[in-house]
Amino acid sequence: MTLATLLADERQSQPVTDWAARIGWIVGLLLFIALVYWLMREGWKWRGQLQSGIPDLPRIPDEPGPARLTLTGRYHGTTTAGQWLDRIVAHGLGVRSRVELTLTEQGLAVVRPGATDFFVPAAHLRGARLDKAIAGKVLTEGGLLVITWEHGGAEYDSGFRSARAAEHAAWVAALAGPAAEPARGAGAAAASTEDGTTTEGPR
Repeated sequence: MTLATLLADERQSQPVTDWAARIGWIVGLLLFIALVYWLMREGWKWRGQLQSGIPDLPRIPDEPGPARLTLTGRYHGTTTAGQWLDRIVAHGLGVRSRVELTLTEQGLAVVRPGATDFFVPAAHLRGARLDKAIAGKVLTEGGLLVITWEHGGAEYDSGFRSARAAEHAAWVAALAGPAAEPARGAGAAAASTEDGTTTEGPR
């Protein structure tokens, strides 16, 4: 048998592509992706229904006052305070977006192009800290500014990342005062004694 004959036989024995099986795998993969997307969407809607009792968010005042601090960056989500995976989706809080923060004497204005803006009155600000994760988003250690605030009788954490991460420390320092006031106020509540005098609680 000549070399030419062997090469011809080898070419003839190459397997033929089974296009029907390949197309079937592709269609199956697409259906699986669609199913996962549908389940995620239904889960999002279900979570929104569970959170329907959260009151509407305050709107930004027409004149919030002069700015103490500003920040431009990204909004990464809001969760129940202390629960970084318990995402809040009601009122558009679950939508990640660009953000412009402005802190004034009246409170915190959160402007989100393409998403819902909201306002946190100064009396409802509970503090800020540096963290690395919120609402399933994980960044580098200390790369996230998390602001804690109260709304409708519950406390929430909102995560932001400035375009200039060095700005985060200034926000933590600026919000340390509002965060401490509720605790001091609760601890300093006067307690009535049996003889009618009052004493202050621990600070």
